Amino acid sequence: MTTSQGHIELERALDSIRVGARHRTDFGDIDALAASIERQGLLQPITVTPDGDLVCGARRLAALRQLGVRTVNVWVRSGISDELARLLAEQDDNTLHKPLAPTESAALYREVKALLAEEAQRRQEASRFQRGTNGAGSDGAASDAAPLARGAGDSRTQAAMLVTGKRSYDTLERIGRLQRIVDDEDATESLRSSAATALTAIDGGATVKPAFRTLSAQYSVEDLERLAADAAEAASARTSAAASAAHLHAVESTVSAEELQQLAIEALARAKAAPKSKRSRSASSRTGSADTLPVRAFVFQWTDLHEWWLRYDREEIAAELSDEQWAQFEATVTGSVEFADAVRELRTTSRAVAR
Repeated sequence: MTTSQGHIELERALDSIRVGARHRTDFGDIDALAASIERQGLLQPITVTPDGDLVCGARRLAALRQLGVRTVNVWVRSGISDELARLLAEQDDNTLHKPLAPTESAALYREVKALLAEEAQRRQEASRFQRGTNGAGSDGAASDAAPLARGAGDSRTQAAMLVTGKRSYDTLERIGRLQRIVDDEDATESLRSSAATALTAIDGGATVKPAFRTLSAQYSVEDLERLAADAAEAASARTSAAASAAHLHAVESTVSAEELQQLAIEALARAKAAPKSKRSRSASSRTGSADTLPVRAFVFQWTDLHEWWLRYDREEIAAELSDEQWAQFEATVTGSVEFADAVRELRTTSRAVAR
């Protein structure tokens, strides 16, 4: 056994090294790596924790097993036992020897981002309650795998920097969006299949943005259609969602994917914010209610609206109204019909009782 700064070097049986879950799913050409190790030996040691969990060297470990090697000298790092340090060390190892595929980078990015956010929350709470620390190594993270310094940006920027070496997280977030579409059982099979195909193409070198915009727009339209079909939602929201989805289907061939995506996002926000129509209540429950108008106000309002549809030019209304204005009109009509149905039923019931 030998020692060096930050690690201990010792011989360990390959079967005793636990690989666990890794973000890499494609190890690449193990045959070529095995041939290189057979010719020149293991130039870069495998690194494990004191418990025998693999930190760096999954491809080298696979090559050694392919060669029939049973024991190997490993580096044991005592300061790399926390989950974030392991993830970052795995990323360093993959970057040095075989870059992660874009989808693998996105999965690692999401996990690192979540851990960084948890770490920030933990430090904030520690600062709030003025807990003391035991120095730079008190958190158990390796010094070469610690989070970025304060001021380096939010968890998204930090995670992107740690995983890819670049500050931009947009591409990783877009890939993550496509991965969520694939995993969403509420999405149509066609959309999920298209997202899976796009991810395969991205790992093969295709650009991310075009597929992201197209599939995100389609996903948002499906969100509108799901909202329109949800009986648990308010009628106004369902009506707004249905009208918006129909409009988006009508224009999807004439606008860009980016425009369609933005229209779908705005339409979904409008539908969810649509005013909920008031359900009819019995006369006894309305007595004394501060927000209920008297019957004479009802008569006056509908007398004023008598044959209102004859006063407007339909083509002009169709051309000039915004989507939001039309959705509001649709919601008002739906609420009016519901109110009329309820009152009609009450009138029929009361007359039957009177007889």
